[in-house]
Amino acid sequence: MKRLLSSHFSDLALLLRWTLLALPVGLVGGSASALFLWSLDWTTRTHATHPELLWGLPVGGVLVGWLYHRFGKGAERGNNLLIDEIHQPGGGVPARMAPLVLLGTLVTHLFGGSAGREGTAVQMGGSLAGLLARWFRVDSPNRRLMLMCGIAAGFGAVFGTPLTGAIFAMEVLIIGRVNYEALIPVLVASIVGDATCTAWGIHHTLYHLEVAPEAGLRASLDGVLLLKAGLAAVAFGLMARFFAGFTHAIQRGLARLVSYPPLRPAVGGLVVIALVFLLGTRDYLGLGVEATREGGVSIVSSFESGGVTPWSWLWKTLLTSVTLGSGFKGGEVTPLFFIGSTLGHVLGLLLQEPVALFAALGFIAVFAGAANTPLACTIMGIELFGAHYSVYFGVACFVAYFVSGPSGIYAAQRTGVPKRQPEN
Repeated sequence: MKRLLSSHFSDLALLLRWTLLALPVGLVGGSASALFLWSLDWTTRTHATHPELLWGLPVGGVLVGWLYHRFGKGAERGNNLLIDEIHQPGGGVPARMAPLVLLGTLVTHLFGGSAGREGTAVQMGGSLAGLLARWFRVDSPNRRLMLMCGIAAGFGAVFGTPLTGAIFAMEVLIIGRVNYEALIPVLVASIVGDATCTAWGIHHTLYHLEVAPEAGLRASLDGVLLLKAGLAAVAFGLMARFFAGFTHAIQRGLARLVSYPPLRPAVGGLVVIALVFLLGTRDYLGLGVEATREGGVSIVSSFESGGVTPWSWLWKTLLTSVTLGSGFKGGEVTPLFFIGSTLGHVLGLLLQEPVALFAALGFIAVFAGAANTPLACTIMGIELFGAHYSVYFGVACFVAYFVSGPSGIYAAQRTGVPKRQPEN
């Protein structure tokens, strides 16, 4: 009995220690995300009311590039640096990553670059977690846990999805495996981060899927609809693979063509301006969550009949890949939501199914394939859209993950279980 009680007390003590490490990370990560989202809302509105700011995008790119070139000291690797430090602690995550990525992302959006926000929130959370780890003088294993908590807090807070944030932090490190080592700390950090962000008065976009009141908690399985969801998921996986490969190709190409790094975003900014005038619309700049003009294309409009054009997903891919591939800061995830939801809308029309449902499937599945996080994205679908179509969410995310190829948007990910076993 004494041995059993001793074991229980030991478990409780470990749980308490993990919670004490995760709580401050969640608080600072959630507060940083709140500051970022508030600032991002201001920059987005400022660009919408002053569209001529687009002409300053190349200049803003040079500024961002120079800041990282002069003061970055490894911070330009962003999420990949965090993943590498968790796998194998080395030089640590510099505290300067947080202000650099915050300023860089705001400059990108102020001048109209097509980028997201996940990368910024995750990098701020990870950078601040690393700073706390140094202040608390924690050992190497606990430093790894705190970095994972920083990822969870940033992700959970910026999207308002605390369960997804926790699972994402465990799943994103190794392709094909979920690292349960930090199960309790990342859950605490993500929940606290989301609650802290909300307490600062930040509100997240709400997405609605129409479900009949009598339908119950979970939709009954429709074999035809399930097959169509699987077919659409193949397209989502291929889209994820194309986005990741195209963005990395632009990075490599500009590195070869432009030897001085601060000039690469300037080249990308000029290409973005040219694409905007070739397309004749600004719908594909910025986050793209809500349209900046009446009748514009956005993530929200993709859930409505007639809310997108047949090629909206392609135009957003081009503009985002050029923006991020040339060195502007932000994140890939919200643009992937845009790409996936607009592609899902088009596929819903082709397959003669509800466009809102297929927009939701694309929303989570393209991200699942690009980030190699099918479990986290399935949970995200439930947190954002409700549990009614949870089986369809799972099918879309797991099929897209399988089809998306061996790599993704995060080059530092390691392969635990290959998606396809080599043939003998």
